[in-house]
Amino acid sequence: MSADRVFCVYGSPLSELADVASGAVQVSPLVPGSQALEDMAPGSLSGAVVAAPPGTMERRYGLALALRALTPGAPLTALAPNEKGGSRLSKELESFGCTVSASSKRHHRVCRTVRPAMLDDAALAVAIDTGGPRFVEALGQWSQPGVFSWDALDPGTLLLVATLPPLAGRGADLGCGVGLLAAAALANPDVTHLDLVDMDRRAVACARRNIRDKRAAFHWADARINPQLEGLDFVVMNPPFHDGGAEDRSLGQAFLRRAHQILRQGGTTWLVANRHLPYEGVMKTSFATVTLRAEAHGFKVYEARK
Repeated sequence: MSADRVFCVYGSPLSELADVASGAVQVSPLVPGSQALEDMAPGSLSGAVVAAPPGTMERRYGLALALRALTPGAPLTALAPNEKGGSRLSKELESFGCTVSASSKRHHRVCRTVRPAMLDDAALAVAIDTGGPRFVEALGQWSQPGVFSWDALDPGTLLLVATLPPLAGRGADLGCGVGLLAAAALANPDVTHLDLVDMDRRAVACARRNIRDKRAAFHWADARINPQLEGLDFVVMNPPFHDGGAEDRSLGQAFLRRAHQILRQGGTTWLVANRHLPYEGVMKTSFATVTLRAEAHGFKVYEARK
């Protein structure tokens, strides 16, 4: 590895499918504390391994940023599950001007190339522009491909917003996304402070643009463990239940345990979740009272009091 260049890795590629250089710099926006690929100067990377995300615009955006930052001749390995964008990786890299060698293993497509001396700069610019943050009219907020419900109003969140009572005191929005739920909480004048927490750097950056309120604090962190909060009056959340594209019901359960931990005695959690998710058991073993407040369109809204 060049002394003045770095090797980067995007995400968590399977070690048997790609070799990641020792000391590689993490650039995934889903890893709190990682570096931003957007900020890396052209020619500053000596190599990259990209565990490509499933969304087309998000994936092309990441590939284009990596190619822009690589020095000519530097290796790039991009891989993805076949059914989550892997089958399109070769053509996407070729559209940027790369010559690709592809193989298949463990239901993944693994594409290897080197950064050519001449890239298709127009194609790169389109991919970076298309995958970058933008103001979405349907939301009335800034958003970006790859964040939760990035270009449409989530019906679960809307149900929770419609069900919320007047809120007061200090609270938190765990898994805040671009800030739709937080905006509803901060519409209450008796709310004195709100911590917005999300592990997606892009979501937190958009939330900062959407929420212009001195009572709001923003945290790029894993809401299950950080930041250190205590004694809150309320928590609002629409917790995730997918990890890497696969359903993981333990995520929402961990969010509920965290909410209970950071609330004061008598504080409340307001939660929306898909009807089929088994959160009642965790709530009833942790909270003093659990009340179903709304149910519609396949979602349930609960109030859980500590």
